Amino acid sequence: MDDPQYQHMIYFSLRKAGCKDKNMVLCKKMFTINPCAAGCGRPAITGYNLCFLHMAQPEKEYLNICKYIKKNNSIKDMTASGMRFDKTDFSNHHFYGCNFKNASFHSCDFSGAKIRMSFFDFSDFIDCKFLKTDFQFLSFAGANLHICDFSGSELVHVNFEGSSIKKTSFNNSNLYNSRFIGADIEESTFINCNLKRVFFASAKQNDVVFRSSNTAEALFELEEK
Repeated sequence: MDDPQYQHMIYFSLRKAGCKDKNMVLCKKMFTINPCAAGCGRPAITGYNLCFLHMAQPEKEYLNICKYIKKNNSIKDMTASGMRFDKTDFSNHHFYGCNFKNASFHSCDFSGAKIRMSFFDFSDFIDCKFLKTDFQFLSFAGANLHICDFSGSELVHVNFEGSSIKKTSFNNSNLYNSRFIGADIEESTFINCNLKRVFFASAKQNDVVFRSSNTAEALFELEEK
């Protein structure tokens, strides 16, 4: 059974990431949200009828999910919302239409990963690597990204709205049409980046470096209608 409220949240996140109508139709076909059988309203983890918080043996199920990720290079429609990942290797994997909202990632490696139309809203990323990733139509809204490295990546139509970004590098990356609206960015670098149509409106900036990036093509204030 689908959860209409959660479906609405997903479509809203995709809109914020710049997803167009034709992709929204595809999204509706991709996402089937099964609510937790405990009645908490959270989405159930893929392969189970409970969310991570209500699992009787969460550590055992966490290991099973990690084994599944390790075994499968291409993963579609997986829900791992609220899970805690520690030193997990996501590198060079492909993820499509996956839900990692409210999850936490510590010292995880996403280097070389290709991810499309997936959600990491309100998740925590501490000391994670995203080197040379290929991300399109992703949402990190409200996420915490601390001591992370996105260097050399394609980050197209990615939503970082309201996120907390500290000591993180986006150097040598293409951030075309991404959103940092209302984000809190500290001690981070955007050196030699493509910032065309990147929105930084209402973002708080402290010790942020944009050297050799096309800041003239970015939007630091909302356009007046």
